[in-house]
Amino acid sequence: MIEQNRSGKYRHDQRNQWTSDMELPLFPLGTVLFPGMMLPLHIFEPRYREMINRCLDEKLPFGVVLIRDGKEVGGQATPHTIGTAARITRVDRKPDGRMDIVAVGTKRFRINELHDDRPYLTAEVSHFPVLNGDTRLATEQAQRVRPKILRYVELMAKATGIQLQLDQLPEDPTALAFLTAIALQVGKQDKQRMLAQAGVPEILELGNYLLGREVQLLDYMIESQDVVRSLTSGPTGHLFAN
Repeated sequence: MIEQNRSGKYRHDQRNQWTSDMELPLFPLGTVLFPGMMLPLHIFEPRYREMINRCLDEKLPFGVVLIRDGKEVGGQATPHTIGTAARITRVDRKPDGRMDIVAVGTKRFRINELHDDRPYLTAEVSHFPVLNGDTRLATEQAQRVRPKILRYVELMAKATGIQLQLDQLPEDPTALAFLTAIALQVGKQDKQRMLAQAGVPEILELGNYLLGREVQLLDYMIESQDVVRSLTSGPTGHLFAN
């Protein structure tokens, strides 16, 4: 629950529920954070040291938002309006004030109003709930996605030569939707599109499309690698075997 204490500041208790609009410190990044996703960060800029120390002192989450305009380090950035609240789970403080932290994504939010009265951005945000996770449509979409994500992981392992481990896929459509979003190695704009979908059926539908696209690309890449290897296996190692 988010509630305001006597000093006028907000705190976040262990139940992690949203009661109303709240003020949230923002961390604009070149990364899209999803609920359930772990996020390691190296905190070195003074403004973000101040922000993280505030979050630790007041037991506040902070909001991770993808940068729409601007840059991640040393300047102002304009974020997308849909982001994910992050809860700090581990802190490793350095002697010079820098920190390595690990945070985990919790709930989505929508920015209502940005504030720039602190060294870092803050915003009035409202909870952006994930809808329709227990509907028949969500279950049907999940059944379409499951075989594709398994095929995708198989092809990624073949293309990269790295054996990838994927535990048993969750039965819950909401968990599967965010697992798909986290696992997909696609551009940040595609990731943001997935985060911004209204509900689980829409996230899974977009994930199904992106998985299909990426599977086709991986199939082509692997097939092309096989062709190139067959053409470069001659004594000279050139494209056309002697």
